[in-house]
This record gives sequence, C-alpha cells and structure tokens, in this order.
Amino acid sequence: MFRRLPRWAVAVPLALTLAATLSGCGSSEPPPTASSGDGTTTLTVLAAASLTGTFTELGKAFEVAHPDMTVRFSFGSSATLAQQIVAGAPADVFAAASPATMKTVTDASLATGPTTFARNILQIAVPADNPAKVDDLADLADPKVKVALCAEQVPCGAAAVKALDAAGLKVTPVTLEQDVKATLTKVGLGEVDAALVYRTDVIASGGKVQGIDFPEAEKAINDYPIAALSGAPAPEAAKRFVDLVLSQQGKDVLTKAGFQTP
Repeated sequence: MFRRLPRWAVAVPLALTLAATLSGCGSSEPPPTASSGDGTTTLTVLAAASLTGTFTELGKAFEVAHPDMTVRFSFGSSATLAQQIVAGAPADVFAAASPATMKTVTDASLATGPTTFARNILQIAVPADNPAKVDDLADLADPKVKVALCAEQVPCGAAAVKALDAAGLKVTPVTLEQDVKATLTKVGLGEVDAALVYRTDVIASGGKVQGIDFPEAEKAINDYPIAALSGAPAPEAAKRFVDLVLSQQGKDVLTKAGFQTP
C-alpha cells in the first residue's frame, strides 16, 4: 500500500466554486443562473475526470435533442467535486467514480436515490515503448520502476489500494495525483514508467500509452453512481440528462469507451 496524503493536501476551501473548472459544449463561461436572457436553460454537470470523453459526447447529444438547453461540465476528482457541492457550488447533476464520494453528497442531503450507471476496472498504464519492461503488478514494487498513483482519497487511488492489498504488494510511488487524468499524463509524458489508472482512460489515450491487465483488478472494480442534485437550478433538465445517461444510448456510449454496465 502507498503512503497517505495529509488531509490538508486534498481539502477544498469552502470558497472554491466551479468558476475555474466549468467547461461546456459551446462555451467555458460559468452560468450564473439556470436560465439565460436568450431563453435557453443551462445544465451544470459535475463528473469524474474519467467520464470526460463519454459525458462530452452525451452532452452534445443532449443539446441536439434539446436545442433550448446548454450543458456545462466540470470534470475532476470525484472527491473534490463532492466537496464543492457540499460547500455550495451551484450544480444540477453529480456523476461520481465511487459510491463513497457520492455518499459525501447524499449524507449532506444534497442528493437522493443515486443510480449506478457504469463500472470501471484498473489497468497498468505504461508508455508505448514500455522502457521499464513492466509485465504485471508485481513489477510496480521494484524500486527501480517509477510509479504514479492517484491519491488514496480519490476513487482511482482507493481502487489502487484495494488491488495492491489483494496482491500483498507495497508500492512507493514517485508522485500522487489528484485525478486519473493527471496520473495518466505522467505516463504519456514519459515522466514515470507505469501507473494504475482506469482501462477507459488507457483506451481514450488513443495509443499514447498501453494497458496491461492484471487479475487483482477484479478486486477493485469501481461503481459509478449518478444523481440529480436537490435544489438543482434546472431540475427538469437534470432529470432528462440522468435519464439519457441511464438510457440505451448512454449505455452504448459508455460501453464503447470501455466501461462495464452494471
């Protein structure tokens, strides 16, 4: 198991809002309200970093089906996004990479009845040429192999802990990152020899990294829950977006990206 970060390293200031992280299908400016002056409704979706590709695709489909609505996304660490919601950041939908991070929001009575819509499994990601010749999980325990992991407080890091514990391995990473995208970037840039990330992120890299399956990953599969938030500025739009994610169309997009269906 890898070392834990101090709590201050992942704490989110109460003043933090989505202004710096919101991105949309058409614009990156955060909406002050659900409705704009031109009669359109803005839907704000907070989602795990590993959902960036799939939810961007679904957001575009949602806007085509609902021309009077604009979807804005904030992608990042599920733990950070959950803290932002609890701190009062305005949002309509939350899609997390683990039940534990969703529980932060439901325990604060800010969402009810979350539904699991996908599952994800870890892979070992290595650079395309695999310079360290990593073949399996045990290779990550070699001190000569530079490893990047997600921080334990975020879902991909918690999954890594479970997988390493299942294998009885102790890995000392050279870096702990705050979400899976940042962790994978370290591999793509050649700054590390390997990382534990989701299979979907390896697929999304388009061949920039290669993924290696390992049996202990089956012990650390992450469920992804989604919920419309209580007091959402655009409650009807929130419900429609959740319905899209849970629909066959949503399942097809997620499966194509490498997610497992629940």
